[in-house]
Amino acid sequence: MATTDPIQVGVLFSRSGVSARFETSMLLGTIFAINEINEAGGLGGRELIPVHYDPQSSPKRYAELATRLIRDDRVQVIFGCAMSNTRKAVLPVIERANRLLFYPSMYEGFEFSPNVIYTGGTPNQHNAPLTHYMSRRFGPRVYMVGSDYIFPYESNRTMSDFILQQPGGKKLGERYVKLDAQEKDFVAIVRDIRDKQPDFVFSTVVGRSTRMFYQAYADAGLDPARMPIASLTTSEPDISEMGSRIAEGHYTAATYFRSIATPRNQACITRFAQIFGDRVEPNVFWEAAYFQVHLFAKAFAQAGSDVHEALLPHVLGCELEAPQGRVRVDPITHHTRLNPRIGRVGADGQFTIVAQTRNGIDADPYLVSHDLDDWTQVLQPVAGAGEVSP
Repeated sequence: MATTDPIQVGVLFSRSGVSARFETSMLLGTIFAINEINEAGGLGGRELIPVHYDPQSSPKRYAELATRLIRDDRVQVIFGCAMSNTRKAVLPVIERANRLLFYPSMYEGFEFSPNVIYTGGTPNQHNAPLTHYMSRRFGPRVYMVGSDYIFPYESNRTMSDFILQQPGGKKLGERYVKLDAQEKDFVAIVRDIRDKQPDFVFSTVVGRSTRMFYQAYADAGLDPARMPIASLTTSEPDISEMGSRIAEGHYTAATYFRSIATPRNQACITRFAQIFGDRVEPNVFWEAAYFQVHLFAKAFAQAGSDVHEALLPHVLGCELEAPQGRVRVDPITHHTRLNPRIGRVGADGQFTIVAQTRNGIDADPYLVSHDLDDWTQVLQPVAGAGEVSP
């Protein structure tokens, strides 16, 4: 291959199906980063070309299209997968072919592959700070609601472990709904929540069902000021869809919110809007999909190749300034140091950041150390956010 030849990379994010909304934001975040790299001269003068297929939110289609990218399009690197069931479907494909997958979603942890770079959060970066914050501000009695697939089950298992570390900590309920659940599917769950009166509700409902759950919660007259929903998965596009009247007062733990007031983040959002308009709301999934492409480009500049054996040593330890702050790929775990935050939905439909870490937190995917008391000093309240320190 001539050194001026373009470099093709695979992109697997869905434009249809139950997870299309947040996967579309990942797709545009990826394309945005590729545009920036090409406008800056490409990879050593070589154009970066995305080869995108729509897996339609189907794990089976994900595996089929990953095979097609590797076999027919001959890509070495794939940016993609949004849910754990799709990552699990693609994993044997990329390991068998010895390719590299950049995976941008938060997930349940307890996984390592030499063929994956994990740029989303792990439980010690999202679940633990959320548990710490909510249990101290509202109390340690939790009711858990999730979609019926691996991430919610594992996240609830971890939440149970965390909450039972708290004095008086108790799990009052654990319910699951199908991925395409409608508002009627949440009626009995919300009724049970009202009867049991937990201190907060932990939600790992994903996709279109998110709005259905919050709508049912509001219709039942449950007050977020006294008994809020605390989520790992509800992000800006969900808030935009359901409206601030329904979402205001509920919480999300994430490493990125659109409302981060740094010049770097605001400039990134402005550049994105100039190209893509208001087609998607920047959110935690968008941001990880964006910065992981720049991590790849930085590593490629040192390796001069996208072949796994040549590229991987330069990805490991790679760090850069992302919209959320500085991030770094851990050479041992292949996971990324990120910047945990807690946000509360305001009347304007954006997240007010009420607590955050001063510095990045390394991933602990196997929860080797996860004492919640550690977060007392690490998670700092944000002045002027209108919350009493937990």
